[in-house]
Amino acid sequence: MTIETSSGTRVMEAHVDRFNAGVRSGDFGPMVRGFDVDARLDFVGIPVGPFHGRDEIAAAYVAQPPDDEIRILSMAEPDDATVVARYEWARTGATGTMTMTHAGDRIRQLSVAFDAPPSAATMAAAGGASGAAAAAEPARIEAGRLVPEVIRADFPILSTVTSHGQPLVYLDSASTSQKPQAVIDAIDTYYREYNANVHRGIYEIGERSTAAYEAARAKVARLINAPDAHEIVFTRNATEAINLVAYSWGRKHIGRGDVIVLTEMEHHANLVPWQILVQEKDGDLEFIPITDDGVLRLDVFEVLLRLKPKLVAFTHVSNTLGTINPVVEMTRMAHAAGALVLVDGAQAVPHVPVDVQAIGADFYVFSGHKMLAPTGSGALWGRRELLEAMPPFLAGGEMIREVHLRRSDFNEIPWKFEAGTPDIAAQIGMGAAADYLLELGMERVREHERELLEYALPAIAAAHPDLDLYGPMDPGIRGGVIPFNIPGIHPHDVAQVLDRSGIAVRAGHHCTMPLHERLDLAATARASFNVYTTRADIDALIDGIAEVRRVFGA
Repeated sequence: MTIETSSGTRVMEAHVDRFNAGVRSGDFGPMVRGFDVDARLDFVGIPVGPFHGRDEIAAAYVAQPPDDEIRILSMAEPDDATVVARYEWARTGATGTMTMTHAGDRIRQLSVAFDAPPSAATMAAAGGASGAAAAAEPARIEAGRLVPEVIRADFPILSTVTSHGQPLVYLDSASTSQKPQAVIDAIDTYYREYNANVHRGIYEIGERSTAAYEAARAKVARLINAPDAHEIVFTRNATEAINLVAYSWGRKHIGRGDVIVLTEMEHHANLVPWQILVQEKDGDLEFIPITDDGVLRLDVFEVLLRLKPKLVAFTHVSNTLGTINPVVEMTRMAHAAGALVLVDGAQAVPHVPVDVQAIGADFYVFSGHKMLAPTGSGALWGRRELLEAMPPFLAGGEMIREVHLRRSDFNEIPWKFEAGTPDIAAQIGMGAAADYLLELGMERVREHERELLEYALPAIAAAHPDLDLYGPMDPGIRGGVIPFNIPGIHPHDVAQVLDRSGIAVRAGHHCTMPLHERLDLAATARASFNVYTTRADIDALIDGIAEVRRVFGA
């Protein structure tokens, strides 16, 4: 962004430049020399400082040097001696405010505040005593692996007891994930401290709200390695994102006889919008079948591509079977046939590393509430050239540049697709969730779930040999989802009895009725994992299944 320069803003910019140089080199001497000899440095919201005088400031940065750079988002000068800057940490995306008083080119006082209680990674990045405070926290990662027993403490709901007097064992994360304290705090801080509409007010909390909302967009872009944050369109969920593409791109490009290829394992969200579209446009749907163990038949896909489909849409990770599809290969095959590709990543983004540039798809959609973020948050990533050519999805305020009585000029992307006041708090929470997952590391998240599957699948089969398990048995191509049936007991009864033991699982068709028809099943029970799932949860499920059998005499 463009920042008007003055003597005060130049002092702030020089300080940030010297700070970032110190992060890169390990030498914070030049930065410290920018402080007056009796300057004061305060950190607001973390247990560090204050530091009085240049010598104390220097000692703090020697003892615990910061390890992350910052960038300035905006600056203002309330008076000739004061500069207020909004900033963002480069690695974590956490934001805050720096308030500086200066005399000439020397800093007299600097106060560094965080927008929300900082995570351990942000505290360590800030340096000084904050690093020691972060080190005192129980480690979420040890020897390169997640420690779910520690991670659970970040999720308040997991310490609760159910009405049956049992500790909650939450195994329904594929339906919706629980939320860490960092996400809850981000939402709470927004409503308590800077609740204002975005892209409208030029007053302080309005600008802070806009900065936090757009910072969340950048964080989400980093999570999926999008090349440009402007290619991230905020939506309520993956369902809305798919409908956006079906309405805006589909109604412009799908015509009579045109083919769209889907799969037999799709969630209804990636099926019904295309049914409506081809019924309206007199197009056709074709489906990639699955094997009996839930793997896509790519040989049949190759045949279907001879129909020259306009679009191929498929899930990255099946919400029912857990199958991880070969999205890079499938995208390459579809593009070679001249089709565009939409990937439903609702079950992938929370569980596996996602790189939209490496995948090569044209659209990628996902929900926030499945990735530790609030309900009502989600995103569509699309290639810039496609989004720019697509007409608006909804019309009204904010998605316009100019409005006249008989015509309107539309806004640039992504705002062209974000009509009206968005769910600001939810999207800020989604940004906080992206931070949380990035700090854990998506490679470690994936490895954690693979290890859970390696433990759970044989343990469940050994304890209950006649249990029906569905989906691929190879944890290498399976996400943390285990659908099952107990012979002779309806899944709804299974779920109800498990609930008495505090165990939450899903029962039903999981919004995949055609898939259940393909498997000749009316319903299944489903256990699903997340970063907070432990082996003890699996053991509780195994014991719970035994209790179900006892109750029904099976």
